[in-house]
Amino acid sequence: MFAIIQTAIASLRRDPAALALSFILPIGFFTIFAMVFGGQHDTVPRVHIIVVDADNSEASRSLVNALQKEDTLIVRTHPDASKGKPAPPNYTAQTAEAAVKAGDTSVALIIPQGWGANPIDFGGNNTNNTAPKIQLLYDSSDTIAPQVVSGMLQKSAMTSMPASMAEMGLKYNEKYMGDLTPEQRQKWTQNLAYLKDLQQQHADTNSTTTATNTSSTGTSNNISGPVSVQTRAVVGETQNKPFLSFYAAAVGVMFLLFTASGSAGALLDEAESGTLDRVLSSRISMTTLLGGKLVYNMLLAFTQLTAMFLYAWAVFHVDLWGHIPGFVVMGLCTAFAVAAFGMMLASVTKTRAQLGAISTLLILMMSSIGGSMFPRYLMSPAMQKAGLFTLNAWAIDGFTKVFWRDQPVQALWPQIAVLLCAGTALFLLARRFARRWEFS
Repeated sequence: MFAIIQTAIASLRRDPAALALSFILPIGFFTIFAMVFGGQHDTVPRVHIIVVDADNSEASRSLVNALQKEDTLIVRTHPDASKGKPAPPNYTAQTAEAAVKAGDTSVALIIPQGWGANPIDFGGNNTNNTAPKIQLLYDSSDTIAPQVVSGMLQKSAMTSMPASMAEMGLKYNEKYMGDLTPEQRQKWTQNLAYLKDLQQQHADTNSTTTATNTSSTGTSNNISGPVSVQTRAVVGETQNKPFLSFYAAAVGVMFLLFTASGSAGALLDEAESGTLDRVLSSRISMTTLLGGKLVYNMLLAFTQLTAMFLYAWAVFHVDLWGHIPGFVVMGLCTAFAVAAFGMMLASVTKTRAQLGAISTLLILMMSSIGGSMFPRYLMSPAMQKAGLFTLNAWAIDGFTKVFWRDQPVQALWPQIAVLLCAGTALFLLARRFARRWEFS
C-alpha cells in the first residue's frame, strides 16, 4: 500500500496539469471571490450619479450640497473635462437622461424648476399636489443603485433643509391641531429664522464646492418620504426580457472560450500523430495552416453563439430579430477573438493535458473577473478595471449595448476595436510559438 501511494504521488508530480487543477485553480477562485465579495458585508458600494439642479433655489442648493457630502455617492453635475480643457457645461434634464441611456451612469436626479417653493411632501400629503417632484431616472439593469440613491436623497433632505421641514411641520400642526397662539407663533418665527440661516449656509457652501466631487421611456413610480420623488426607468422597461440577453452573452462567451481551446487542440493531436509534419511538407505553410484553423474555429464559435441566442429567442422570447446587425457584428468579432485565444493556447502548450489544465484555469478566471459569472457592476472599482483585461468583459459590454441599450452598430466601435486588436495579437503570438513545429 505504501508503494502504491508513493507511485501515485510521483505520477502527480510529473503531471503539472493535474497539479494546477488540484491546487492553483481553487486558490485562484477563492482569491477572486474574496476580492469581489469579502468586504461587502459591512460597506455600501459607492454609486455614481448625475444631479441636475434646474431650480437653483436655496432648498435645491442645500440638497445638492448634502448629496455631494455623502460618502456613498459620487455626484457629477457636468461631464468630466478633458485634460487641459475647461469644464463642459452642466448637465440638463435631456443630457442626463441620455447619459443614463448610454450607460455612463446608472442614476440621474433632476430637480425641476419650482421645486424649492414646496420641497417637503411627507408621503405625497402636501397640500399643493401640483408641486414639481424630483425625477429619479435609472437603468433597470442595476437594481442596487436606485435604492441607494433614494435612501441617501431622503436622508440628505432631512439634514439639509431644516427650515423647510419646520414650515411643513407647522402646516400639518395647524391643519390637524389648530392655530398657534401669538406667543407660540412669535417663538416659532424666531426659531425658523435661525433654521433658515443654517439652510442658507448649506446653500452657500454648495456654491463654492468644486465640481470634481461632482467628480422618454419607461414606467413611473412615486417614492414616499420627506421629499416626493418620481422614479422612471429610461432603459430596459419597455423591452421584452432584454436582460436575458446579458446571460446569453455571458454564458455564451465563457463556453466559446472552452470550445475554441478544445478545437484548437487538434494541432497538438496532429503534431503527436505526425500528421502535422506531412501537411507542412506539402505546399501549405504554417501561416496558411493556422489561418485556416482560425477561420474554422471562428465559424464554429459563431455558430455556437447563434444557437445560444436562437434558443433564448425561441424559449425565453429574447428579441433577437430586432437586433440582427449588432448581433452579427459582435458575434463575429467575439468569435474571432476567442478563436485566436484558443490557437494561442494550443501553440504554447505541448500536450492535450497541459492545454486542458491551462485553458480551464485561464478561462474560469477570465469569466469570473470579466462578468460571465456575475455582473461587473457588483464588483469593486479595482476588479471592474481588472475585468477590462479579459475578452469576456468587452464582448458582454458590446452585447449589452446591442440588446439592452438599443444602440446602433457604430456605437460598438470600442468593443469591436478591442476584440479585433486582441484577436490579431493573439494570432500573431500563436504564429510565433508555432515555429517550433517548423523546425522540429
